[in-house]
Amino acid sequence: MTTMTPEQAAWFAQTFDRLVGNVGQAVLGKAPVIRLALTCMLAEGHLLLEDAPGTGKTMLARSIAASVQGTHNRIQFTPDLLPSDVTGVTIYDQNSGKFDFHPGPIFNSIVLADEINRASPKTQSALLEVMEEGRVTVDGIAHETGRPFMVLATQNPIEQAGTYRLPEAQLDRFLMKTSVGYPDHASTVEILSGASVKDRSLALQPIITTKAVTEMADLAMTVHTDTAVLEYISRLSEETRNAAEVRVGVSVRGALALVRCCKVWAAAHGRNYVLPDDIKELAQPVWGHRFVLDPEAEFAGSRPDVILARIMADVAAPQERASA
Repeated sequence: MTTMTPEQAAWFAQTFDRLVGNVGQAVLGKAPVIRLALTCMLAEGHLLLEDAPGTGKTMLARSIAASVQGTHNRIQFTPDLLPSDVTGVTIYDQNSGKFDFHPGPIFNSIVLADEINRASPKTQSALLEVMEEGRVTVDGIAHETGRPFMVLATQNPIEQAGTYRLPEAQLDRFLMKTSVGYPDHASTVEILSGASVKDRSLALQPIITTKAVTEMADLAMTVHTDTAVLEYISRLSEETRNAAEVRVGVSVRGALALVRCCKVWAAAHGRNYVLPDDIKELAQPVWGHRFVLDPEAEFAGSRPDVILARIMADVAAPQERASA
């Protein structure tokens, strides 16, 4: 595979910035979160947002879909939601005498899975195949979701009533986990001044097509990653598994996820090579939710972000500039 050229990297960064600016017209004051969400989409992964209600999570999903000429749908997860309500169902057509597949709301470019941890584990498990493989199997027949495809799921803090903790297997399907948070004072005032506009995403013009998103995703994977950088990621993942407070650390899938994200992140900054600094910036959103802490350590107040920060400080990063 040929490495991305400097000219391609410059174009990628310019297009990425235009997308951030476009989404930022609707999701005010949240450029860092927007950059993470777009990185997640271009790395062809899924994003988990743990946040309080009313922080703009739905607006973020709609705005991304509008910016890439993609389709968007929202699934409200509730305790009585069935797996077929997510994936779709096969119905017998009396006129044709055949079974027809009626696709569920998961068949969209950007899918907002709202309050995902309010649904039963059985319904949550309906997302496992489609998030990993980009297809849904119903009655033995596989149905592709197409590209781009991103699940943007929201999760209530697990202390809230009526919530189920997501199983580790499903958490591992999410490329990143972060939070939107409340806007700053100036952004809040701007939002309030436009209170008559119910949905700011409706005014957005598309920046690129969904085909261009797929091309950008493929291009990002050609970013050069030096062997020293890969060894650094491997050492970090090993240390997460060896940490005394951690029962389950970062898997090989988690290490691959960080490589994919770093490639997109580097291209978004106009580089055709990954730097150790990219790893340091993305390790927390990509790895923080993959830790399973020892119950005693968790009870004692240990937190994944603190453990990861300690590991990042202890493991020496490669010094040479890892250019192509």
